[in-house]
Amino acid sequence: MQRIALIATAFLFLSAPAFAAPDETPAAPASPSARPARVDSGIMRYDTNKDGWVTIEEWKAGQQARFKRLDANGDGKLSKEELFARTPAVGNSVLPTDRQAGQQSNYFLLLDTDKDGFVTLAEFMAGADRNFNRCDLDKNGRIDTAECRQALQRKPAER
Repeated sequence: MQRIALIATAFLFLSAPAFAAPDETPAAPASPSARPARVDSGIMRYDTNKDGWVTIEEWKAGQQARFKRLDANGDGKLSKEELFARTPAVGNSVLPTDRQAGQQSNYFLLLDTDKDGFVTLAEFMAGADRNFNRCDLDKNGRIDTAECRQALQRKPAER
């Protein structure tokens, strides 16, 4: 149970910027056949064909590109510093809060499955796959902002 809470906390922490798009339009109707409004930020930045949905293929391609951007020294693995280099601090502070630092440490430990102090592309992608599957509530192989928000609002016992 504690592991589920840790995973949920880590996912919420890393996905928060994806859902905090300032110019985002209201959520789409709950009807599964209704197409969501397209947004070019958050998870929708991975919607390369601009059809209003992010498929698993688009998600994987986007996550691989994200890994390459984060890998500042190009060694094929992420240190904790590389993984969180772009995480904004609160207010005018340049350092993360204690809470942010704790969440970052927990998330890094979750991704670093072999506990070697680095996150490889395979480890990073395994985490990305878990996140996509968690958001894909209807298991149709595509997600949008509304579906991810709905998934994140569910209690851990419902997941």
